[in-house]
Amino acid sequence: MEKPKTVKLTSGDRAFYIGVNTFLAFIGIVIAIPIISTISSSLTPNGYIGDTFDKFILMPWKWDASAYKALLGNNGFILAFWNSIKIMAFGVLTSLSLTVPMAYCMSVQDLPGRKILNYFVLIPYLFNIGVIPTYLVVTGLHLNNHLCSIFLPGAIGTYNCLIMRGFFEGIPESLKESARIDGAAEWYVLLSIILPLSKPIIMTIGLYYAVTYWNDFMHALLYLTEANLQPLPILTRNILLGSSMNETLDVNAFGNASVQAIKAACVFLSAIPMMIAYPFIQKYFTKGTMLGSVKG
Repeated sequence: MEKPKTVKLTSGDRAFYIGVNTFLAFIGIVIAIPIISTISSSLTPNGYIGDTFDKFILMPWKWDASAYKALLGNNGFILAFWNSIKIMAFGVLTSLSLTVPMAYCMSVQDLPGRKILNYFVLIPYLFNIGVIPTYLVVTGLHLNNHLCSIFLPGAIGTYNCLIMRGFFEGIPESLKESARIDGAAEWYVLLSIILPLSKPIIMTIGLYYAVTYWNDFMHALLYLTEANLQPLPILTRNILLGSSMNETLDVNAFGNASVQAIKAACVFLSAIPMMIAYPFIQKYFTKGTMLGSVKG
């Protein structure tokens, strides 16, 4: 059995790979520095005075988890965290439920009025109406102090819709035609043929929506005035400002934890859900191969 032939790298190829790896390592270090610093700050004991190195990397035997205990034991933080979970979950479900059929309709080549529909979606993307008209619409629909006011106004992201439309257009037309010849309706083609082949793009766009709703600060600031509805970004803002924590938190609820440790712990805890979700969805970012085959 012949051994597979290997391609020898030239000196230029080696230099290129070394340069790319060095650059990526540098980017990794730049990303890791603020994360490590935030974690160290969140574990710093109250009143601890260390050297410059301790402010960056605190040794494990000096850690103090009082900040995490204070936050996780506080009803205001748990309520804000739960509100963000609900906004993200319902927002992703709503956005995908609206974006998928819209993108599919835009991808159907022989759809009557397809060009008009594409212009209808593209024009608002190019010319944003602004905050004030959106606020007037939301208040006119009496959605203030409802969690749905966070995700309904932007339920269909134009950019995400266009990306999904491009993916649907890349699916072979013969797959759709074979189902239509058998008498399948368009909704059946979408549910039984398009969606099973579109798992990578659905997971990717779903992650985009999840990150958007999880980090949404402006809509919550505008539409949610009741303390029991405020999500985690608003609470994090209040803690970082350090002067208006009484909106959802008791000022004396932190025990022995320092304010700086509370700030760092809140920032780190707010990033954990996305850090957990990303590794499970990352494989779909590069997985774009077609599944199945053309009907014979």
